[in-house]
Amino acid sequence: MTATARVPQADRSRAMRTRLLEATVDLLVERGFSGTSTTLVSERAGVSRGAQLHHFPTKNDLVVAAVRHLTELRGAELAEAFAAVPRGAGRTRAVVRMLGDHYSSPVFSAALELWVAARTDPQLLAAVEPLEQEVGREAHRLTVRALGVDESRPGVRELVQATLDLVRGLGLASTITDDERRRRRILDEWARTLDARLQEGA
Repeated sequence: MTATARVPQADRSRAMRTRLLEATVDLLVERGFSGTSTTLVSERAGVSRGAQLHHFPTKNDLVVAAVRHLTELRGAELAEAFAAVPRGAGRTRAVVRMLGDHYSSPVFSAALELWVAARTDPQLLAAVEPLEQEVGREAHRLTVRALGVDESRPGVRELVQATLDLVRGLGLASTITDDERRRRRILDEWARTLDARLQEGA
């Protein structure tokens, strides 16, 4: 068989793998970690059990791959959202609101399910922890750039990190009671506080 003839099969294999990972993320959002099974994933993806087992022999294999896939999704969503933030007046508020929206999105909900499961699963934790650190570093870097601030100034790094901690906390709270109006008020008040602090000594 020629290399040219093998390409379509490789493409089909990649597409099948992507469908399985996307189905896993969807089920994590809808049913949580404990409610996500390999059987449900194969059904949602429209993939036979045999084909799924070929790619991911166990649930942990599937979930670990989904963690990586989810990291890529979150990174792409953040980069796209930051690219759309307007410059000039109101930039701080726009950045804070955008972060608030990202950390209350379905993709973040899926990540939360993995965080909770990883707390008592060493194998899953080994996969989740470094990738979560990667997402955190990228979110911090993008926030600094979007705000146009200088991290060498005293307190600026801590203010950026406090912003990210705040939106993550609100995202966690929204999984129980999603009060968007309350979240907006808190974010707008923090944006005013953050703007004032960032202007000090600028």
